[in-house]
Amino acid sequence: MSDVFGIMTKQFALKQTSEESDWLIGAGMFLPHINAKALRSMKAPGTAFDDPRLGGADDQPDHMSRYVNLPLDDDPKNDNGGVHINSGIPNKAFFLTAVGLGGSSWEKAGPIWYKTQLDPRLKIYAADENRWDTCFAYFAGLTVANAASEEDRNVVKRAWQDVGVQPALV
Repeated sequence: MSDVFGIMTKQFALKQTSEESDWLIGAGMFLPHINAKALRSMKAPGTAFDDPRLGGADDQPDHMSRYVNLPLDDDPKNDNGGVHINSGIPNKAFFLTAVGLGGSSWEKAGPIWYKTQLDPRLKIYAADENRWDTCFAYFAGLTVANAASEEDRNVVKRAWQDVGVQPALV
């Protein structure tokens, strides 16, 4: 979610449409001798960097078939269950939605994600782990449900399907 709202802010500040944006999170933050264009790419997850000083190549998946299943524990190398590593999947779904809807990301795609973030159906309590949780399929289903029109719902659904997530019915 933070990448979605960050990229919309960046695009708004630069007066860019979804098609004009570079879709890079953290662009320009690395020194020229580091082989990295950004921290993450929402358009092409897994392509933001490739440098041994950064731990090697960007390992963010762009599709559920490459989802990285990590334990949810206190070990920093497990990324709290893969929250940052696997964010490439929903990030790309947002990119595909924004480009598919056209115009500026904050005008159509952004309000769908914002409404979904506020949707009371989003939070599901996982009592066995004593935490709030949701899954990509359920979140995807809510984004489809929160789109303004049938045409928009089809674009959102197709974006999620393109990253290997079948939106759950809500």
